[in-house]
Amino acid sequence: MTQRAATAAAAAVLATTALLGLAPQTAAAPGGPVPQPQGAATAENKAAAQAATAPDTLATLSRFFAREGKVSLTAAQPRIEGEAIPVNHLSPEFVAGRAGASVARLEFLASKAVSSDGQQAALWTARTEAGWEVVNIATGDDEFRYAQLGAEKLPGGTVFREPQIDAWYVAGGSRVLPLDEDAVRAVGAGGTSLAAYRARVVTAYGDKLPGSPYAQGGMAGGYAEAPAGGDGTPVAAVTGGAGALAALGGGGVLVALRRRRAARA
Repeated sequence: MTQRAATAAAAAVLATTALLGLAPQTAAAPGGPVPQPQGAATAENKAAAQAATAPDTLATLSRFFAREGKVSLTAAQPRIEGEAIPVNHLSPEFVAGRAGASVARLEFLASKAVSSDGQQAALWTARTEAGWEVVNIATGDDEFRYAQLGAEKLPGGTVFREPQIDAWYVAGGSRVLPLDEDAVRAVGAGGTSLAAYRARVVTAYGDKLPGSPYAQGGMAGGYAEAPAGGDGTPVAAVTGGAGALAALGGGGVLVALRRRRAARA
């Protein structure tokens, strides 16, 4: 895999790498079928689509695609292709050993944005305290590419990302299969059992859950608590970035470039 250069980013970015609050629990390692994460409701998908196609969002996308001079601001003409897709991340409940917990949980919805010259980006839409908003714009098409690859590799499986190592997997039955080279390094080319995967993430992250000395110390990459909405849905935590973050400005949309990986042919 090759690293894509990370350049300008926004004044704030969704803290999706945090596993959200729960206390560690003891439970037998899972060995049965992988429970499916809770999906977005029809109303949530509609809200995500409205946020992605709002005039302010499209104006910000124009600036985003024109930022390096690849296309002019007026010629960018960004458009949204297809419907928003769910993006799942490794679940804190699974790491903590909660009985029946899915290996992954819904983190945000992603919409594919394309400019007139073919540049692509993913709009991350999440439920914030102000409602459903675009909270990030990320270069490339990782979310969509791995969703397709996972569906081909394991139809009906759960595609998810382990953000701490930028690894993508698909889980189904009692197996976890790798979708990129980071995941291959973690679980091997042939994948692993759900129980073995949980043992690995417990070893890696079990001491970093809320209440741990790691989390209480505010260590970078620790697992922060997040509030819940009135319906119990986690509310996105938006945090300020330092150094690498710079505003593209306008429209109230929070945008950022992040380091991406492109799979070798």
